[in-house]
Amino acid sequence: MSAPRRAAVLGSPIAHSLSPVLHRAAYAELGLTDWTYDRFDVDEAALAGFFAELGPEWAGLSLTMPLKRAVIPLLDGISETAASVDAVNTVVFGEDGRKTGDNTDIPGIVAALREHGVEKVETAAILGAGATASSALAALARICTGEVAVYVRSGARAAEMRGWAERLDVEVRIADWADAGEALHAPLVVATTPAGATDALAAAVPERPATLFDVLYDPWPTALAARWSAYGGAVVSGLDLLLHQAVLQVEQMTRRAPAPLAAMRAAGERALWAAGE
Repeated sequence: MSAPRRAAVLGSPIAHSLSPVLHRAAYAELGLTDWTYDRFDVDEAALAGFFAELGPEWAGLSLTMPLKRAVIPLLDGISETAASVDAVNTVVFGEDGRKTGDNTDIPGIVAALREHGVEKVETAAILGAGATASSALAALARICTGEVAVYVRSGARAAEMRGWAERLDVEVRIADWADAGEALHAPLVVATTPAGATDALAAAVPERPATLFDVLYDPWPTALAARWSAYGGAVVSGLDLLLHQAVLQVEQMTRRAPAPLAAMRAAGERALWAAGE
């Protein structure tokens, strides 16, 4: 029998994370009965100490905010994808002890869109300019052939997004949040804002919307996603993103591919349904 292996998700707060549900479902489907996946509430100040205590049984870590940038100095190397946005959400421990960081959010966004039939778009819009927006912009750099309009609330956020656009070589137009209703006419709209931030935009959904990717999954559906779906538009949810980035994490940490997407999706949907009762 192989030695037991460990993995976990770190962040603060972390109690709400669905990652343990998804990864454990994958382990069960793959027959990895000696693997465990936990969650730990770890902030930036405690991160180095947590890493110092990790033993050879550890296979990998998933990271959420506020650790995606704080972890980089603790690693032996990061992938080009992670370097493109200075954000790591996945750490894989090699047999030689090397700690390598990657970002599966970016390819996860691309994979979630592909699953819903979106492989290329001429233009796109991003609602918001926070941490998730940079990953969304990096994903759009792979599939959008033209301009990406980014709707922001502040000049500081606008400057950040211009910097990311230059770094990622994406044609970006910065627009004011007051005009965010215009974004809903784009072939692809990516909403990266916190819960409730886009509720007021639901009334502006056009009669024939295209595709909305709303990165939230709880509460679900958002007011924007519900109106979008009611009008016949395609909706990609935050659960789709969480699933596809977790699939890539499982494959990297376990070195087993393909990861069992269907089993992971079923487990995630059950967990959300139970939480909503």
